[in-house]
This record gives sequence, structure tokens and C-alpha cells, in this order.
Amino acid sequence: MAAAKAADVRTAYLKGGSIAALARDHGVSRGAIRTAVADLLPDHTASEEDAPAPELPVTLDMPGKVADYLRTTELEPAERVALDQGTTVRRGQGYTLRVSAVPAVHRQLLARCQPLDGAQGIPAVPAQRKARREYENQVSTLTP
Repeated sequence: MAAAKAADVRTAYLKGGSIAALARDHGVSRGAIRTAVADLLPDHTASEEDAPAPELPVTLDMPGKVADYLRTTELEPAERVALDQGTTVRRGQGYTLRVSAVPAVHRQLLARCQPLDGAQGIPAVPAQRKARREYENQVSTLTP
């Protein structure tokens, strides 16, 4: 659409003209009218070109030993919600917790269970260390 025509369309839209009527009057598609008045539409939100895309939730299976440890630790609200909304899946004698959260929350949860690897003066339990490594392997596959 020509710049002069677009200016006329914008003015008519601001005066209350409907998109369908403007399309008929100017002999263009409704999509062309919407494009011309996109920043005037009520559901328009200004977004920057360089703004990163929002992270989408990812579902990972957290070993039960890791989940049990995290339930007893101090967590941020987003971490606690992700853990509380997890679905328990029985696995033989144990279980896994299917947790859906954005990758950043999974990374925070992984960082919080670091003591399972053993810390200074605290012996590591091999089963817990293995469970933490399994969860770490899943989290490491997520894109940064």
C-alpha cells in the first residue's frame, strides 16, 4: 500500500472506520488495512526487535531422590510451584517426578541439589549422586 494511501487509512481508522469498510473503500484486503494500522489496534503491544523470545516450558523427568531432597530445601516461589505441580510416575521401587518448567527454573533446581554430589565434610550417597547426575544430563540438553 502506498504511503499516502496508508496515511488516509490510518486517519479514517482513527475516526472510527472499520477495517472491513476501509478495505472495501480502498480496494485492498483487510490484512493490508490491519498492517497499515497495526500499531493502532487495541491488542498491539510494542516489542523490540532484539527482545529475546520467551522461554517455553519443558517437561523433564526428575529422579525421586532429587525431588525428595528438593522438597526439604528452601526454594524460590517459581521453583516450589514447578516442584509442587509435578506429576509422580512410579518406576519399579522408586519414582520420578515429571516437572514442567522453563529451562531457567530447571537450571536453578539443578543448582539447588548440588549438595547431593557431596560437600566438604558431608559424605555423598552414591544413589543420590547418580540421581543428580541423571537430572543434570537432562538439563544440560536444554538450549541455553
